[in-house]
Amino acid sequence: MPLKPIFALVLDDNAHMRAIIRVILAQFGCRRIEEAAECAEAVEIVRRGHIDMAFVDFKLGVSGGIDFCKRIRMQPLSPNAFLPIIMISGYCERSHVLSAVDAGVDEFLAKPVRAVDVANRINAIINHRRPFIRSALYFGPDRRRREDPRWNGLWRRAADPALIDT
Repeated sequence: MPLKPIFALVLDDNAHMRAIIRVILAQFGCRRIEEAAECAEAVEIVRRGHIDMAFVDFKLGVSGGIDFCKRIRMQPLSPNAFLPIIMISGYCERSHVLSAVDAGVDEFLAKPVRAVDVANRINAIINHRRPFIRSALYFGPDRRRREDPRWNGLWRRAADPALIDT
């Protein structure tokens, strides 16, 4: 997967982690990589120029990676609402993953990071990107990973009226 034309952003408050992601991306051929240590700086980088994908740490200093995702996805004047976002975190509890998904991330990557996992997530956002949906409270990739064979109408969750047995 040659990434030479790809312009990546790495948002992490840990310089060592930014360096690891930078090395992995460079091994895949990516030559254009911007780094940021805080959310506001990363949003400004996205605003200044073309970014093709972002690697975002879940837990940052003052404002976390979730804040970055919400600012990119939901702000009316977002510089790139469709930016592919891969969230990276050592916090892999279900609640953290779900909050990342609800913020509009495309993919979630657990630390410690392995090059093969980075490659798989990049492949997913390049070759198998989920369609985007918009509602009053959410804009981002469709959060459903698979079709539910029980779905038979407008409702999507097991507790929704169309799926409750009467």
